[in-house]
Formats: sequence, C-alpha cells, structure tokens
Amino acid sequence: MNRRTFLTRSLGGSLALLAAGSLAGCGFHLRGRDQVAMRLDRLTLAGPAAPLTDAVRQTLRRSGVDTVDDAPWRLNLGTERLVETPLTTNDAGSRDIELRLSVPFSVQRVQDDAYLLERQDLEVSSIYQTNASDLLVRGDRREAAIKDLRREAASRLLDRLQSLDPSS
Repeated sequence: MNRRTFLTRSLGGSLALLAAGSLAGCGFHLRGRDQVAMRLDRLTLAGPAAPLTDAVRQTLRRSGVDTVDDAPWRLNLGTERLVETPLTTNDAGSRDIELRLSVPFSVQRVQDDAYLLERQDLEVSSIYQTNASDLLVRGDRREAAIKDLRREAASRLLDRLQSLDPSS
C-alpha cells in the first residue's frame, strides 16, 4: 500500500470516528429508541397521585407498556423525596444548588405478592444556578430542574424494568 492510499484511508477513518463521537455527545438519538421491547408489556402502577407517578405512566406508555388495573405485575412507587443542597456559600451573585430526587420502588406479582424486584431506591440529581436577587427566575429554574429530574427518574426506572424477566 502506498503512502497516499494509507493517508486517505486513515483520514477517512478518523473523520468517521469523529462524526460518530460528536453525534453521541450532542444528544442525538436514533428514531424509535423510546420504542424498546419490554418483557413486561402490562403493569399495574401503584403509587401516590403525584407528578412523578404521572411521568412514569407516560414513559411506560411511550415504550409500549400498558398501565392497567388487571395486569399480572404491579410496579409500586413510593413517595418522592427532594433534597436541595447549596453548593456555593456566597450571599450575592450566582449560586449553584444541587437537587436530588429519590423514590423507592418495587415490582410484585399481583397473584401472590411475590417480588420480581424487591424494594430499591432510585436516585437522580441535577445542579441548577440561581441569582439571589431574582426570586421569580429562581423559582422557575427550580421547577424546571424538578420536572427534568422526574423525567430522568422515569427513564431510569424504565431502564431497570427492561432487564426484568417475568417468566422466572
């Protein structure tokens, strides 16, 4: 192989790797990725009437899981806990605040209450910035961060449910 062919192939391969790496880092998702094959195609969702329960229900429906009352398996959601931790200590200017959302969950067979997945805690966290002098924006940013955390928690819960085998 001569030098020109080698350089051409090397450059082509490098550009392909660079393109793949930049697509992976920019949030690019393949079409239909949310439509994953679930082994649990029907679930009863038992949890408090809360925004997180609604987010989980929507995520399950988008992935093709029916949330019905007569399903053979029950997803038990506990009450979400939100913890705010200031990361900066200055009184003026911009402040970083960490939000942590955690929720207990389990999966049970409805017939005999046997656990397919025993109680676990799911935890997600995020950092948002506020300005001490602008209280309205601070509240809006906090609410947006909480909403994003609920979506992230629902997505991670779906990831955990995908690995379950209800036939065992």
